[in-house]
Amino acid sequence: MNSFLINFSGGFLYFPEDKSLYLPAAIEFLILIIIVFSTFFLFRRISARQAEKVKHLEDRALKERNERLAKESTLKK
Repeated sequence: MNSFLINFSGGFLYFPEDKSLYLPAAIEFLILIIIVFSTFFLFRRISARQAEKVKHLEDRALKERNERLAKESTLKK
């Protein structure tokens, strides 16, 4: 079976007998997962702030447009 895996993968697969060699890879994987999730939540928070600013600007623009239209309609009468 072991020779099949080595021949099948071209010698790429390596399964060490000492399982403590997996520990550094597991620690690095956990660190990277933490970094990925923290970056994801940071982007979500920044996106929510930007959406709030856009909503505020949109409301202000609509208010100014409605005031301008109301002023124009009163001038036409």
